[in-house]
Amino acid sequence: MTSANSAHPEEQRTTRVWDPFVRIFHWSLVIAFALTFATGDDATWIHIRLGWFLAALLAFRLAWGCIGPRHARFTDYVYSPRIVLGHLRGMFAGRTDRYLGHSPAGGAMVVAMLVMLAVICVTGYMLTLDAWFGSEWLEGLHESATIVMLAMIALHVVGVVISSLEHRENLIMAMITGRKRDDR
Repeated sequence: MTSANSAHPEEQRTTRVWDPFVRIFHWSLVIAFALTFATGDDATWIHIRLGWFLAALLAFRLAWGCIGPRHARFTDYVYSPRIVLGHLRGMFAGRTDRYLGHSPAGGAMVVAMLVMLAVICVTGYMLTLDAWFGSEWLEGLHESATIVMLAMIALHVVGVVISSLEHRENLIMAMITGRKRDDR
C-alpha cells in the first residue's frame, strides 16, 4: 500500500514495512530491558518478572521470525558475513545501498541482540534455581552479557542515526509508524 497525494507531488509515497507485532515487540523490549536493568539489584521480584516477560518477547519474536510477514522473517535480513562486512565498510565510507527492510548490518545486529538476550534470559533463569543460586561465575556471565547488550544497544542506535542521515530517512519514526519511503 502506498499513500500519495496528487495535489502535493512533493509528498513522498510510503509503504508498510514493519508490522504491528514487530513494532510492539521492539518498543516493549526497549522499555522492559531498561526497567529490568534498572531493577537488577534493588527489586529482585520485579527484575525476575520482567526477565520472564523478556523471555516471552524473545520466544514470540523467534517464532515471528519464521512465520511473520516478509520483513519480519529472518530470511529477509540474515546475510552472509562477507555481505555484512562489505555493508559496514560502505557505512564508514558514507555510501551504502538503502534497504526497505533491515540492512545487512542491521540484520546482523538484530540476530546478535536476540542471541545476547537469550543468554541473559537463560542465565537469569538459572540463577533462580537452587542448583545455581549464588553461583558467582554464572552471575558474572549474566552481568557481562548485560553489559555486552548495552554496548550493542549503543551501536544499534549509532547505526540507526548514521543510516537515517545517510539515506535522509527517519528510521525511528519508521519503527513507530511501520512505514518507510517507497522509492519505486
